[in-house]
Amino acid sequence: MTEGQQKSTPQDVLKQAFDAHELVTISFSGAEDVVLIDMACNISEEVNVFSLDTGRLHPETYRFIDQVRNHYGIDIDILSPDADALSAFVKEHGLFNFYQDGHQSCCGIRKVAPLGKHLTHYDAWITGQRQDQSPTRTELPHQQIDIAFSDERRDLMKYNPLSSWSSAQVWQYIRSNNVPYNPLHDQGFMSIGCEPCTRAVGPNEHERVGRWWWEEATKRECGLHIINVEEESQ
Repeated sequence: MTEGQQKSTPQDVLKQAFDAHELVTISFSGAEDVVLIDMACNISEEVNVFSLDTGRLHPETYRFIDQVRNHYGIDIDILSPDADALSAFVKEHGLFNFYQDGHQSCCGIRKVAPLGKHLTHYDAWITGQRQDQSPTRTELPHQQIDIAFSDERRDLMKYNPLSSWSSAQVWQYIRSNNVPYNPLHDQGFMSIGCEPCTRAVGPNEHERVGRWWWEEATKRECGLHIINVEEESQ
């Protein structure tokens, strides 16, 4: 990360994204993302938000999506997997094959494919990733070209305004600004994804221990941020 990036606040990065691109969308799933939505609503009059409905989320998460929608008075695009592709996948592999075969194929159907289709309509997207979340994110910049979802028409830009923030900073912002959060956090869930692939963590455990815990730590990316894995392996 450059010296300039270290001094940039998340609001600076958000403003840069909105100033540089006409079509920007914010990814929403966790606490970090709502912090960014809260900030964005104070920066831009038009805030486009999407959430991936994999069909395997916790009931609390589904209710939380509507809570955020109502709290900020925004539309949230709910992205679902292709029904035929998902049906064929489940018929061949079952509902819980990821415990044996790894989670990448399931995430590919339920997350990556719907996201890729959605991002074709945008010039840039904003995520709540942080450098301290996992070994695959330690060099995460505030801004990068997303080679995974770029195409012949344009280089898709990806902004990570909270890349240099800690979890403590995220939660300080949430409490100071009355930002809504998923009630599962109060039950020990620090990183929340699909119900079968998420669990509460114990005292002093790292937050990503609660995601895909049966796999090696450097493989705990669902494919949405595959460029993190590619850059880590270089």
